[in-house]
Amino acid sequence: MHGLAVSPGDEGRRLDQYLAAVLPDLSRSLISEFIRTGLVLVGNLPQKAAYRIKSGDAIAVTVPPPVPVNIAPEEVSFQVLFEDADLIVISKPPGLVVHPACGHQSGTLVHGLLYYCDDLSGINGEERPGIVHRLDKDTSGVMVAAKNDKVHRALVGLFKARQVEKIYHALVDGRPSARQGQIDLPIGRHPANRKKMAVVAQGGREAVTFWEVVFDLPRAFTLLEVRPATGRTHQIRVHMAHNGYPVAGDTVYGRKNPLYADLQIVRQCLHASTLGFVHPMTGRPMRFEAPLWPDMQKAIALLQKVG
Repeated sequence: MHGLAVSPGDEGRRLDQYLAAVLPDLSRSLISEFIRTGLVLVGNLPQKAAYRIKSGDAIAVTVPPPVPVNIAPEEVSFQVLFEDADLIVISKPPGLVVHPACGHQSGTLVHGLLYYCDDLSGINGEERPGIVHRLDKDTSGVMVAAKNDKVHRALVGLFKARQVEKIYHALVDGRPSARQGQIDLPIGRHPANRKKMAVVAQGGREAVTFWEVVFDLPRAFTLLEVRPATGRTHQIRVHMAHNGYPVAGDTVYGRKNPLYADLQIVRQCLHASTLGFVHPMTGRPMRFEAPLWPDMQKAIALLQKVG
């Protein structure tokens, strides 16, 4: 329960706007829901969101406990890189789906976080982790999730403002003509296959990817360090394939190569190596790294052995 007394300086503000300002831990959508369902009382009476508050108004806000989601916690394998009361940073293994969806109703990262975390205070009124960004099922590496609404909104804001450092490593099937470069090509739905993304001439969204060669490998494979400035769906995979050096093992945007079997490549060789951001609550710069997943290390080692 929050008890608030309106000061003269706030007189005339809308009720919902006032509550959003004085209760930053609650999202605007949650405040609107509380007002609509009578959990916000002004002078013991419910009011509409557009009510203009008056000096001296006594406002009571009842915050119910988070509603359990219809997702059963499950023990799921992932490595925890950092955890505090506000967020958790993990290294996701390849093959792990982030969100429950059609065909993946169990065994996802969300199921695993619900099992692992015992201090979730709720995201928009639901007892669940706040997934801020996603990695494709077969992409490994660093991810961050929020434990409460305030941190979730702050992290989403950092990603939207491009204030998050994101570094990937990609084993690509091909040899770029330069040692580094920038790909600035819009990405949208593939015109013929709506399940795929593509570089498109019209209707796409801005997509910018910076890359540089880490080292060349035999058989025209290359390890790249990739820094996406934007966060479009499948961005790195689409941009690399468009430029002629697709991510090795990518069955959607890549090519078939009989060497994949010899290199034991069974998924796209893309790894989120580094994630850096300012902690929303402490203001402390944080930077997390996860080494290349063992299957990518093994593929590189086999290529180097081939010579």
